[in-house]
Amino acid sequence: MNRTLVIAIGAVLVLIATATAGAWFTERYADAQRRAKESTELAASLRSQLDSTEASIVKVTEYVDRVQKVYVQGETIVKEIPRYVTGQADASCTIPVGFVRLHDAAASGAMLGPNPGDPDAPAAGISLSTVAGTVTGNYTAGHANAEQLKALQATLRAQGVTIIGEVSTP
Repeated sequence: MNRTLVIAIGAVLVLIATATAGAWFTERYADAQRRAKESTELAASLRSQLDSTEASIVKVTEYVDRVQKVYVQGETIVKEIPRYVTGQADASCTIPVGFVRLHDAAASGAMLGPNPGDPDAPAAGISLSTVAGTVTGNYTAGHANAEQLKALQATLRAQGVTIIGEVSTP
């Protein structure tokens, strides 16, 4: 009888050990499956980011080319100022200090002072050709900023981002 009891206890212990090992292996298998799923999701996310980055590189190159073209056009216009605003025009046109103050405030985004002084007084050392060069530079910078914004918006659209204020097309 003792021998039968020992065999029975041994069999129960073997069954318990087998069940424990089975549970441990099942848990390890489920954990491996979870890690594999997470790795697959991470790989898909990284692939998407890489595709977006590659598209962005192309967009940045296109943007740099467009901005460079804007600056070349601006420089070309500046070189033409003497042809369009001659020395005679410089001599015959006095730029009033009021205009200079107004232009400078608008260009810098500053508020005008409360006292305009004598707005009709001539601005010392500022010629019509200088004004033309300044305005051309400001417009060139504005066009370059517009190209930057267009490139940023195109990049965001390519990534599926909704741009606030933009009418979406169905």
